[in-house]
Amino acid sequence: MRIFFLTALVVVFLDGLSKSLLSKVLPWKMVVIPGVFNLVKVRNPGVAFGLLATFGEKGRLVFIGLALVGLVVLVWLARSEKKRGSQIALGMVAGGALGNAWDRFTHGAVFDFLDFHLGPYHWPAFNLADAAITLGLFFYLWGLKK
Repeated sequence: MRIFFLTALVVVFLDGLSKSLLSKVLPWKMVVIPGVFNLVKVRNPGVAFGLLATFGEKGRLVFIGLALVGLVVLVWLARSEKKRGSQIALGMVAGGALGNAWDRFTHGAVFDFLDFHLGPYHWPAFNLADAAITLGLFFYLWGLKK
């Protein structure tokens, strides 16, 4: 369980640090790799990809509550998990959920800044917490396959 909590703590720290620094120093948009990658300032009051953003304050509280319920489930899963890699993966998901929940609680919305696109194809902006959640789920499900 220690590795689960340590991983979650590292993700929360890196996510918070990146959001804090970039929200202060980043102009509205900075092209990093033309035609592929930008750093942007986006406040997302919804969930993934801006979905459900129109729910306002009630939605924010629901999203925070759902994140907390999800964290309880992740701790329960991690306690029953024997594989170190699976505990790390679940810790990544937990840390990402905590990072975004904290952003919602303190700022009312999640700060997204990573913006990838290729020609006409554009992926919605995201942050390190989102990346940790996605990669953690991928690695956890991959581990279940083995």
